[in-house]
Amino acid sequence: MTLHFIFLIFLFQSHRQILRAEAKVSAIIVFGDSSVDSGNNNYIPTILKSNFRPYGRDFDGGRATGRFSNGRVPPDLISEAFGLKRYIPAYLDPAYTIKDFATGVCFASAGTGYDNITSKVLNVVPLWKEVEFYKEYQSRLTNYLGNKKAKRIVREALYLISIGTNDFLENYYLLPHRSLEFSVEDYQKFLVGLAKNFIMSIYKLGARKISLTGLPPMGCLPLERTTNLAYGGSCIDKYNIVAVNFNQKLQDLINTMNKELPGLQLVNTNPYYLLYDIITNPQLFGFEQSAAACCGTGRFEMGYLCNEHNPFTCPDANKYVFWDSFHPTEKTNSIVANYAVRTSLSVFL
Repeated sequence: MTLHFIFLIFLFQSHRQILRAEAKVSAIIVFGDSSVDSGNNNYIPTILKSNFRPYGRDFDGGRATGRFSNGRVPPDLISEAFGLKRYIPAYLDPAYTIKDFATGVCFASAGTGYDNITSKVLNVVPLWKEVEFYKEYQSRLTNYLGNKKAKRIVREALYLISIGTNDFLENYYLLPHRSLEFSVEDYQKFLVGLAKNFIMSIYKLGARKISLTGLPPMGCLPLERTTNLAYGGSCIDKYNIVAVNFNQKLQDLINTMNKELPGLQLVNTNPYYLLYDIITNPQLFGFEQSAAACCGTGRFEMGYLCNEHNPFTCPDANKYVFWDSFHPTEKTNSIVANYAVRTSLSVFL
């Protein structure tokens, strides 16, 4: 057993006592897709929603908030670890005001990607529009707190970015346009260029403390394992190899941008190896099932196919790595968030 693996087991054993600190960041500001969306898709005309049971059944009050999980998602847990609020509100949720958003806000939209074409597949918020919402947020924050205080919050906030899986699984490998235009290697480079442009755009708007999350082991998601019968239920290696290669390209981008942009603290929060260890050794992390998900049959259900009328949803999500065919359970999110706080994000504590 490697030292790395022993460390992961330690993190699992301590995940319920997630590291907490006095806030040294002013707010948690979130961009990305369903891995971090806290409910923005509830307020746009898309079929990709999760604001109904059994989603959220283990969230505070058993509420289905639009998070694609049985409970909280990583930004919520990271926010709490940093001594801020227990969960990050969705920017489009009219129940919240700029007072709520001052210490944390989520602009993420489930189903989106770096590539604008990806967001069009399910009619969700493209990444450029998330930036426009952020600009609007800054204006509202200035009106609420005044220019000096608003600028301090923007400068000292921690920006969490989690995006990219949909570009491959819902776009490149599913639709013909990009796969005819690019080899997979060239598409990775294309996405990295878009990632650079995005980081530059929020840097110019004042962001300095930024976490860029890489891809998970895409080939081990239940949707891919159970619907690609040729692989016999095993992880799909070619998807995982793409994820590893793309994550390395993101690391190279991070190294370059940290050298080029004064004051930037850009870190790589790479979930790949931790999630792969959890999926391939679930019992060591306290799980019983990692190939299938909790909701429905666990094979392909996500969104409206995962609903309270489905008789197969498991009674205890803590036994499962995945909640639906694409998204982790709150327990898995807790382990991942704890790992991030203790490793890449520790520089901001």
